[in-house]
Amino acid sequence: MNEKPSLDSRFTQVKRLPEKARTDRATLNVILDSGLVSHVGVTDGSQPVVIPVAFARLDDNLVIHGSAASRLFKLLRDGAPAAVTITLEDGIVLARSLFESSMNYRCAMVFGTFEVLEGPDELAALEAITEKLMPGRWNDARQPTATELKATTTLSMPIQNWSVKISEGDPDDSPKDLASSESMRTWAGVIPLLRIYGNAVTDPLVPTSVSTPKYVTDHIERQNE
Repeated sequence: MNEKPSLDSRFTQVKRLPEKARTDRATLNVILDSGLVSHVGVTDGSQPVVIPVAFARLDDNLVIHGSAASRLFKLLRDGAPAAVTITLEDGIVLARSLFESSMNYRCAMVFGTFEVLEGPDELAALEAITEKLMPGRWNDARQPTATELKATTTLSMPIQNWSVKISEGDPDDSPKDLASSESMRTWAGVIPLLRIYGNAVTDPLVPTSVSTPKYVTDHIERQNE
């Protein structure tokens, strides 16, 4: 389904190279579901701060969690406006000029305010984050205790105001460089960037009778296909 965001054009309109913008929700979801780390920007007084946070997309919401004692999470909990960025690096683009050299990437930005989740909603969000990092883990590891939940702030932001920008393809050299015999002797191309999962390394405290779970090895294999 193609669904355009509820735009606040001051933040969500791609003005620089607008042809790289994407407005379909399916593309946004792919980026959100593929990324492992989000960067959450918020202003603390007069100082902008950006923090890396694990996240997940839960239906039409973006969920994160952190320490209840965190000053920044207190700001987010109290409704401070935030910007969340997720970037997937796909390649290094080496053009014939330094000016045109760049990267191939897929980037999503989500704007809004967070609200606190509690009870079953908080557990559902924590499960979504856990299962995104390692499908099958939620039901295998010990569940959070009441004390651990009290020490955790779990937040949700509706995915309503967002933008997506994608850069892909070969170097976009200027006509002048393409017509220059000197520039054409310079190698140009793309170096793909791939996310590869290594083999699981067992904690030395794990008894030798406990083998690596199949859901772990299966997930590694799927990610490396």
